[in-house]
Amino acid sequence: MPDPISWSLSGPYLLAGFLAGYLLGSIPFGIVLTRLFGHGDLRKIGSGNIGATNVLRTGRKDLAAATLLLDAGKGAVAVLVAGWLYGPDIALMAAYGSILGHLFPIWLKFRGGKGVATTLGVHIAIAWPMGLACCAVWLATAAATRFSSLAALLAMASAPVWAWYLVEDVQLTQFAAVIAVVVWLKHHENIRRLLKGEESKIGQKGEPKT
Repeated sequence: MPDPISWSLSGPYLLAGFLAGYLLGSIPFGIVLTRLFGHGDLRKIGSGNIGATNVLRTGRKDLAAATLLLDAGKGAVAVLVAGWLYGPDIALMAAYGSILGHLFPIWLKFRGGKGVATTLGVHIAIAWPMGLACCAVWLATAAATRFSSLAALLAMASAPVWAWYLVEDVQLTQFAAVIAVVVWLKHHENIRRLLKGEESKIGQKGEPKT
C-alpha cells in the first residue's frame, strides 16, 4: 500500500505530468496541417475524424504521413520527457494525459480523434517491444483487410498481451488494458459499420461521418 506521505508529496508531480501530457496530446496536427495547406476543415471531410486516415482522404499522402508521425510523436515525446525528468511514474501519467488529450482536446470541445497513432507512439516510448509488436499487428491487419479501424482495434487489444509476455510488467499491462478499452469505445461507430459491412477501406472516400 502506498505511503500516504510520499503519495501526497508526489501527487502534484503526477498531476503536472498528466496535464503536460494532455496539453501536448491535444494538439490537432491533422487539422493544423490540412488548414495550413489549403484543404479546409478536416472535420468536414470524409469521416470527420482528425487523424491520419481521414487526412489521406484529402488526397495528400504526405500530409497523412506527417499527421501520423506527429500524432505518434506527441505521445512519445510526452512519455520520454516526463520519464527523463521525473521517472517512470510521471511518464505513465504523461502517457495517460497525451492519449486522453488527443481523444478529448479542450480546443475542439473535447471532440478529438480515435487515439491510435498517439497510443502507438506512447507504447513504443514506454516499452518498445510492446509498441513494435502492436505496430506489427496493425500493419499485418491493414495489409490483409485494408480496414484501418479493424487494424487499430486488434493492435490495441493485443497491447496488454504484449505487455504481459514481452515486458512482464503488471502496471504496464493494466495501463495497456485501460487504454485499449477507451480506444475501443471511441471506435464504436466503426465497430457498428464493420459488423454491417459498411466500413470504408484505407484510401476510400465518402465514409459516413461519425
